[in-house]
Amino acid sequence: MSDRGLTHLDPLGRARMVDVTPKEPTHRRAIARGKVFMTSETASLVARGSISKGDVLAVARVAGIQAAKRTPDLIPLCHPLLVGSVFVNFRIEDEFIQVEAQVETVDRTGVEMEALTACSVACLTIYDMCKSADRSMEIGEIALWEKTGGRSGTYRREEATGLASSAVVGLELENGVSGALRGSFTGSGDVVDDIDQLLGSDFAE
Repeated sequence: MSDRGLTHLDPLGRARMVDVTPKEPTHRRAIARGKVFMTSETASLVARGSISKGDVLAVARVAGIQAAKRTPDLIPLCHPLLVGSVFVNFRIEDEFIQVEAQVETVDRTGVEMEALTACSVACLTIYDMCKSADRSMEIGEIALWEKTGGRSGTYRREEATGLASSAVVGLELENGVSGALRGSFTGSGDVVDDIDQLLGSDFAE
């Protein structure tokens, strides 16, 4: 975590636009990802191009590109900068569509907000295009996955691992958060075996 504090506040705590004029322009890139969760039937309609409004991903791609260029109009303290390139790509899975937005520039400040805005608007556009078929869709997991360039250097978000997920489950059980699950355990004393039996899975071999 940066030790520079909140740079968008002046010494009196008032909002300000950070002064980037002393900086030299450098190459910068940012990648953001998000997901639109939907029913498998809706995902299939998108994949087949059968949504009544038209080509969902083509419209979402253009919307994301437009949004990246308009970010300073939406986020008050963002600097207007020269957006050099915007790529918006998609991956269709059974119950969600993943959106990835990549933005590049040669400028004095980064393009993290442009990438996040492009990703968010692309997700919203998918919702708008598909809402007649599925109003239960949810948008989530929007996050910065990578940024390069600038004084702070390179940042890459780490994928959640199975080990980390297991640790979270163990913590919940230890703190009594998952009492309903624990009440269904066989009492063997082996958390892995108990969860395995509860879910009826084939994890334990």
